[in-house]
Amino acid sequence: MTGARAFLRGRPLLADALLAGALLLFDVVVTLLSPREFGPGRLPTPWLWSVLCAVPVVLRRRAPAVAVGMALATLALPVWFDAVPNTQGLAFVVLTYTLAARGPTWRAALAAVVLWVPVMTLNAVVPLASPLDVSSAYLVLNNLLTALVSYAVGRAVHARRTTLSALRERARVAEENQRTLAEQAVAQERRRIARELHDMVAHQVSVMGVLATGARRVLRRDPDAADEAIATIEQSSRTTLREMRRLLDVLRSDAEPAADLAPQPGLAGIEELVEQARQAGLPVTLAVAGDATPVPEGVALAVYRIVQEALANAVRHAGSATARVRVAVDDGHLTVEVTDTGRGAPPGPAGPGHGLVGMREWVGLYGGTLHTGPRPGGGFRVYARIPVEQADGVPAGAGGDRESR
Repeated sequence: MTGARAFLRGRPLLADALLAGALLLFDVVVTLLSPREFGPGRLPTPWLWSVLCAVPVVLRRRAPAVAVGMALATLALPVWFDAVPNTQGLAFVVLTYTLAARGPTWRAALAAVVLWVPVMTLNAVVPLASPLDVSSAYLVLNNLLTALVSYAVGRAVHARRTTLSALRERARVAEENQRTLAEQAVAQERRRIARELHDMVAHQVSVMGVLATGARRVLRRDPDAADEAIATIEQSSRTTLREMRRLLDVLRSDAEPAADLAPQPGLAGIEELVEQARQAGLPVTLAVAGDATPVPEGVALAVYRIVQEALANAVRHAGSATARVRVAVDDGHLTVEVTDTGRGAPPGPAGPGHGLVGMREWVGLYGGTLHTGPRPGGGFRVYARIPVEQADGVPAGAGGDRESR
């Protein structure tokens, strides 16, 4: 049924022709089932008139003005023919409904008046001969009621279509706005990440310059110190090159970020984040497993930002609860997990939004995975696992564990 409706919706002329055929079939059935005294007379002449009365239905959407004119022309049938085909009245009803459902109010009202005033005038002036003793007043009131019902149904359908169209447009605009806001949030986070990476790279290049100057000055007096400085420069250059590639991947703005040679926060700054959360009233425990010393600065910065946003959300939404931060370096990966026992973020716009976008951008930048969502027993969980790239090929992770409360 849905497929046939879609097929006919794309072919309105065919649909109207089928409707006219249905009206003709209805007239034939009514004619054959009616008593002889109510019949139209000799066949098939009445059916030819019935076909002519159904033609306006075929043109009701393609040429409505022509359809109205042809329908009015069929009002001359009683002059030559005693009985009026059923399709004539049905055609008037269909045309009134169609023009009321598809056009503005003034046009629909004008079409109804043009169609039905002549009908009611003929009912009053030239009553039809019929075996039933029906007064002219009855015919006028009957046609008036038919016209009002047809017009009212058409206007109701028009109002419904207008409402649905407005709702679809509002939904489309809302979806576009939501998509635009999401794209802006992602772009904003990527620009912020790019600025932080730019600052980190600028700091590393500055450190390399200082080391190079020192190595040149002590090269003759202390070759071992110079060799150690050059080795540090070599390792830093590889790390800087990787971060430069990531910087180019996330940079989307033509504006040149201002250079800040201050070092960016890393894993060492997580303890300060935990302490800040405690001062804000959220009891937090921190557990660090593995040796975090060889973790690249970019990965450390990503983990720092993830913990920062997760703790900020916990402070805002967890309520009376506790939180736990776990950082582990193991098997060439750095894992960070932040959980709380609170009520979690409220649904809708008040819940975590741009912060989670930033987490995804950071984790995706380093090829990691991120999982966020409510915990089964209550609270919220943020889990990220990021591969650790090492310049010397030795995976990070060997070392002891420590925990702070």
